[in-house]
Amino acid sequence: MVSRFNFQSVCVAGLFAQCILSTGYAEETRRDAQLYRRLQIPKQLLTTNGGHTYGGDIRIGDLNGDGRCDFLVYRCNHGAPSGAHMGGMKPTFLGAFEMDGSVLWSAGQGGHQPSRPMSVAVHDMTGDGAADLVCFWHQPTPGIKSDWLSLTDVVVQVRDGRTGRVLRQSAPTAITERRLKDPQGSNWVHQRLLIANFRGTPQPRDIAVKIGDTYVALDEELNVLWTYRTKWNRYSHCNAYIPSVGDIDGDGRDELNGGYFVLNDNGKLLWEKKLGRNMDSVAIAEWDDGQMRAICSGFGHVIGADGEVVLSLGEEEVPHGQEVRVANLRSDLDGPEMVLRNKGHTNDLLLVSSATGGIVDRLKLNISPTNVGMEPVYWKGSNQAALLYNGGWLWDLHTRKGFSLPGLPRPNGGEVHRMGFYHAIPADLCGDNREELLLWDPTATELFIFTPKPLDESAYSKYFSTPRQYNPRLMD
Repeated sequence: MVSRFNFQSVCVAGLFAQCILSTGYAEETRRDAQLYRRLQIPKQLLTTNGGHTYGGDIRIGDLNGDGRCDFLVYRCNHGAPSGAHMGGMKPTFLGAFEMDGSVLWSAGQGGHQPSRPMSVAVHDMTGDGAADLVCFWHQPTPGIKSDWLSLTDVVVQVRDGRTGRVLRQSAPTAITERRLKDPQGSNWVHQRLLIANFRGTPQPRDIAVKIGDTYVALDEELNVLWTYRTKWNRYSHCNAYIPSVGDIDGDGRDELNGGYFVLNDNGKLLWEKKLGRNMDSVAIAEWDDGQMRAICSGFGHVIGADGEVVLSLGEEEVPHGQEVRVANLRSDLDGPEMVLRNKGHTNDLLLVSSATGGIVDRLKLNISPTNVGMEPVYWKGSNQAALLYNGGWLWDLHTRKGFSLPGLPRPNGGEVHRMGFYHAIPADLCGDNREELLLWDPTATELFIFTPKPLDESAYSKYFSTPRQYNPRLMD
């Protein structure tokens, strides 16, 4: 990997390509990492703005039902005219392609890099064995003026994954009437669609929509199931930028974790509490003895289904809980662990044990553009401790060592757009019970898939999508 930061010394020859970064780390390339695919986004799915050619943001799924993972690139219209929210917020272009680069279909045209990972999800909503597309779609109405502050010109669509054809479309007033309420836009730009199971169906077929201070639940026919509006939307005191869904009370139906509240499957409050500031990231995950808990980054909280505080690290330890993930990250510790970026957009990290309820390690990861985007990766298989991806490196939190991935070009960083860094989705793309890493820079034209060595391509049978793929926890 070529770092965007200055080298303190030049690379030296040897088994590893080794460099000393300005962070003080010795950069070594992972010996067990293989670049499985370097995929060019098909030229007809790219666009050029201001002399810069790029694809956009990416989602994955088996769109044509052939048992292989396919890719969707999308771009948006109507972003802020300047500052951190530049780009687009309303999807206006979609392009689907296969692993071999064959184009499946495209819809719309033009568009900009998404301001943030936006309102697009890939999941089988019809039960035909192929993933469909659920998205917002920019649909201006003649005579009605709109801009990035308003959703009057947005519809919700379900599109067929094989063809891109619109299967159904709706414009619920709970969505289209929304306008930016927070003058700073702190939560407005983090719009998201999540696939959920609010009705207890055999497979998830519901949609959780998050728009600023408003949450809307839809079924697969795009009927509104319920809505909820929060009173907290001021910067650093707003609910989670990206909510999380999961069955926290064990009734076979999903709840929604917004950070300062958890909603039941019917949209009613299970609990509501103003926890710590900077509630940037949340999850619903197994924690103590397999119990499902609400994981909340603000001041480092773990909360039970009834609102009981299971863990609170406090403001001194977590002044700005930027990003949180839960996984089995240490083979020498019982139960899962939490990794928490506890000082905002920095490389500082806490490792918290579910077995002890305490901090077991403090680390500094490699520095990366915007210092977000870490993901647990079950690199050695689902029955082994996960590694932690961060900014082009994979970290073993037992040995406390990180290694860069081979052949990964320098990201565009802030030179092109805020989103110019490597987003990550872990997925079993080779069918051998080990997770690969799909990486892309939304301001570039390529996708990278890394797999652990040795690779046995004969082990592949079929691609399976889980919430880690159709509800990726992409941060900015």
